[in-house]
Amino acid sequence: QVQLVESGGGLVQAGGSLRLSCAASGSDLSINTMGWYRQAPGKQREFVADITSGGSTNYADSVKGRFTISRDNAKNTVYLQINNLKPEDTAVYYCNLHETFRFYRSYDYWGQGTQVTVSS
Repeated sequence: QVQLVESGGGLVQAGGSLRLSCAASGSDLSINTMGWYRQAPGKQREFVADITSGGSTNYADSVKGRFTISRDNAKNTVYLQINNLKPEDTAVYYCNLHETFRFYRSYDYWGQGTQVTVSS
């Protein structure tokens, strides 16, 4: 029903930039909180950034000032602009759609991820 497809990952040198995209189908991105998470080898998935339906954004301390999350409701797509990449940013980046319902219920959908590799 809900499908999230990430793209834009790749291999870059430290200090470079990437823009990740997440195209959503089966649900309206404009009324849901969208987020980006990442998982490095041997580590748990961690929060990177999110953006609410109202446009409010949140960032992990490790990426604040370098990453920017945005959405294009007309295209039902969320983006993650990544600048000044560091080797520790190497991970699989996942798109997240957070649906909320009555009585404080919620559900999370995930994409399959896109690989970001940063060389020294």
